[in-house]
Amino acid sequence: MIGDIAGLIAAVAFVALVGLLAVPLVKLGKVFDTTTESIKDLTAHSVPILDESAQTVASANSQLVKVDTITTSAAEVSQNVSALTGLYAAAFGAPVVKVAAFSYGVRKAFGQAASKVRGAGKDS
Repeated sequence: MIGDIAGLIAAVAFVALVGLLAVPLVKLGKVFDTTTESIKDLTAHSVPILDESAQTVASANSQLVKVDTITTSAAEVSQNVSALTGLYAAAFGAPVVKVAAFSYGVRKAFGQAASKVRGAGKDS
């Protein structure tokens, strides 16, 4: 009979121990459930953000292609203007410089001739 009572006490103690160990396991299960729900919410909110970000990057890439086209065209226009300026300078620049030099020489010659004439008039 004492053995039965000791067995019964041991069984009750074992049940109490299992009950005490079950409480943290139940709480841990609730934590896992909450974590699972949080991950589902995070996924539900982050997937649209990632999709929108991908669309934004694609749009930015298409705009960069347009800007690249514009800058290429601007570079070609700049090269054409530079070539046209060089052609203008070669075609019209040299004759204009020659005309300017000729007119300067004519003015200088007339100036010297006029000063000689004035100088000769003072001597008489």
